Amino acid sequence: MYKLVTKDIDLGDGRVITIETGKLAKQADGAVVVKMGTTMLLATVVSAKEIKPDMDFMPLSVEYKENFSAVGRFPGGFLRREGRPGDNQILVARLIDRALRPLFPKDYHAETFVTVNLISADKEIMPDALAGLAASAALSVSDIPFEGPISEVRVARVDGKFMINPTLEQNERADIELVVAATIKDIMMVEGEMSEVSEAEMLEAIKFAHDAIKVQCQVQIELAEELGKTVKRDYPREEFKEDLFNNMKNFAYQKIYDIAKSALPKHERSDAFSAIKEEFIATIPEEEREELAFYIGQYFHDIEKDAVRNLLLDEKIRLDGRKPDEIRPIWSEIDYLPATHGSSIFTRGETQSLTTVTLGTKMDEKIIDEVMEKGRDKFLLHYNFPPFSTGDARPERGISRREIGHGNLAHRALKRMLPNDEDNSYTIRVVSTILESNGSSSMATVCAGTLALMDAGVQIKRPVSGIAMGLIHDSEERYVVLSDILGDEDHLGDMDFKVTGTENGITACQMDIKIDGMSYEILEKALNQAKAGRAHILSKMMETISEPREDFKPHVPRIEKIFIPKEMIGAIIGPGGKIIQEIQELTKTVIVIEEKGDQGIVLISSENKENIDQAKLKIRGITELPEVGEVYTGKVKSIVAFGAFVEILPGKDGLLHISEIDWKRLNTVDEVLKEGQMIEVKLIDIDKKSGKLKLSRKVLLPKPENK
Repeated sequence: MYKLVTKDIDLGDGRVITIETGKLAKQADGAVVVKMGTTMLLATVVSAKEIKPDMDFMPLSVEYKENFSAVGRFPGGFLRREGRPGDNQILVARLIDRALRPLFPKDYHAETFVTVNLISADKEIMPDALAGLAASAALSVSDIPFEGPISEVRVARVDGKFMINPTLEQNERADIELVVAATIKDIMMVEGEMSEVSEAEMLEAIKFAHDAIKVQCQVQIELAEELGKTVKRDYPREEFKEDLFNNMKNFAYQKIYDIAKSALPKHERSDAFSAIKEEFIATIPEEEREELAFYIGQYFHDIEKDAVRNLLLDEKIRLDGRKPDEIRPIWSEIDYLPATHGSSIFTRGETQSLTTVTLGTKMDEKIIDEVMEKGRDKFLLHYNFPPFSTGDARPERGISRREIGHGNLAHRALKRMLPNDEDNSYTIRVVSTILESNGSSSMATVCAGTLALMDAGVQIKRPVSGIAMGLIHDSEERYVVLSDILGDEDHLGDMDFKVTGTENGITACQMDIKIDGMSYEILEKALNQAKAGRAHILSKMMETISEPREDFKPHVPRIEKIFIPKEMIGAIIGPGGKIIQEIQELTKTVIVIEEKGDQGIVLISSENKENIDQAKLKIRGITELPEVGEVYTGKVKSIVAFGAFVEILPGKDGLLHISEIDWKRLNTVDEVLKEGQMIEVKLIDIDKKSGKLKLSRKVLLPKPENK
C-alpha cells in the first residue's frame, strides 16, 4: 500500500496544478507527479550517499524525457522506440539544470540525478513550463541537501495582458514569451523571446512571473513540512587546510591582483596565473605535493576569484583594462566566402564567428516530429564551437548541449525579424562556427547572423545585435555591472545576462544568476546598460552593411511563386505525379505545391530564370481553361483513322477530325500530319456533356475559291 499526499496550486482562472507524492517511484530519494489537466510529469531524484575523493564540483545530471505514448503516438524510425533526446528535450533539461545547480551547497559533491518524464500530455498544455516545478518538488520531498525550492513558469503577454503558463495557441500569439525560474526570494534564470519590447516591459513580465512562482514555492515548502522532509541528510565535508590556504593567500593574492590589473591577453594572463601557482608549489616539500595537489588547485582558484572580484569592486578595473560599460574593439566583414549565398565574419575582442547563410526550397525545411510538436521549420540556425576556438587540444565529439542551447538563443533572437512567409519563399539556414572565443560567442553569432542574412539579400525587418552582461556583487551598495563580459568574468561573476534586440527593442534574452539577493534595481541597471551596449555594437555592424542587398547573388537558386485555383492542384500533379514530374524534367526545375485557404501556391525553383519561365508557362497552360474561338499551338499526340488528337494545353487533348485538317479531301491523316508535329488549331466547340474538345486546322488556312 501507499500513502498519497497531494497539494494544489490554483492559477486563479480555473486551472489547477496538482503535486502528488507517495504513489509512484518510491525507491527514488524523491519522486512526485505534477498534473495540469491531462498533462502529467513524473520527476525523480537520486543522489549518491558516498562522495568521490578529490571532487571539487557538483556532479549534477538533469534529463527531461518525452514519451510518445503520452500523446498516443508511435515513435518514428525503424525501431519504433524513443531514441536520443531531441533538441527540445535538451533545451528543457538545460532550463531545469540552470535553475537547480546554484542551489546545492557549495561543498556538496555527491553524484545527483534528476529525471523528469512526460507520461501524459494535453496538446494545448506546454509541459516544459511545469518541468522545473516537478524537479524542485522531487528534491523538496527528498533528504538531499538543496537550498530551494524553486519553480519555473512561462509568462506570456497575449493581447496586451500577462498570463502564466498559456496554452500553445495563446503562446503563438504572444509578443512576450519568457520562462522564468526563481526561489521564493530571488530570480534565478530567465530565457525567452519578444517582439521588440522595451526594458521596462520585460522587467514587468519577470515580476509578474515571480509573483506566481512565490505561490508555487510556498506550496512545496508546505509539502516538505507535511512529509517531515525539512531536515536534510548529513554528508562528508572535505577537510579545510587552513594553514595551507593562508600561506597560499599570503604568497599569491597580491601577485594575482597585479597580473589581473595589467590587462594581459587571455592566454598570457592564464600562463602568468599558472606560473604563480607553480612558484607556490615549489615552496612545498616535494614529498607533500602529490597529497596536497587537490587542495592547492581548489584554493588557488578561490584566491584568484577573490583577487579579480576585488579589483573590479574596488578599482573598477577589468581583466583587459576596460571600463565597466566599455565594449571591446569590433570589426566585421561580409561576402568573405564567395561561393556561399551569404557570409560574414564578426569579431569582438577575442571572440570571432564565421557565419554562412544558405537559401533553399521548401524541400529543405526541417521536419519536426516530436512528442509535443509536429510540423516544419523554414528557419534553421546551427552553432558550432570547435575546441580550437579556445586553444584546447582535444577531439570534437558531436554536438554538445551547450551548442544546442547557444544556437537556440541566436535562433530566437533573429527569427521574428525575418520576412513573413508571404514575402519569403526560401528555407533559410544560418551556420555560425566560432573560430575564437573569450566571452559570449552566442551574441557574436547573433551579430554575424544578421550581417550574413543581409549579405545574402534576405530582407530582414531590422538588424539585430546582442551583448552579454555580467555582475560582480558583494552587497546592494558594492557591485559593478559589466558590459560585454570576458569568459573569465562570466566564470568568476555572479550573473550572465545576454540580451539581443533591434533599435526598436528586445528580441530575446537569457539570464543566469548565481547569487541570492539581487534586486530588481540592479537588474534594471543591467538592462539599460545593455541597451546602450547593443546600440554601440549595432552602429559598428552598420558600418559594414547597413541594409540587405537588393537582390540575391547570381548563384542563388531562384524561387518564384504563382497562385492557382485549389481545384487545379490535382491537374498539375497528374496521375501518380506524372505531369509534375514531366514538367520538372523538361524545365530542369523543382516544383512544390501547397494549399493555403481556397487557393494553391506553386513554388518553382531553378538555377536560372529561363527554366522557371518555361515551367510557369506549362503550369499556366494546365490551369488555363480552354475557350471556344481561341487559337492554340498544339502537339499531335496520336493519329487515328478518323483524325488526330492534339494537346492544346498541358493535359488537355482535343480531336482534330480528318475533315477539319485541310480544305482538300484527305484519304489518310498522315498525308498532312505526323505524331509530335506542332500545329496551330482553333477550338471550335466543347461538348457540354462530355467536355470533349473539337478542333479545326482548316479554318486557319486560306479557303479555296471553289469551297
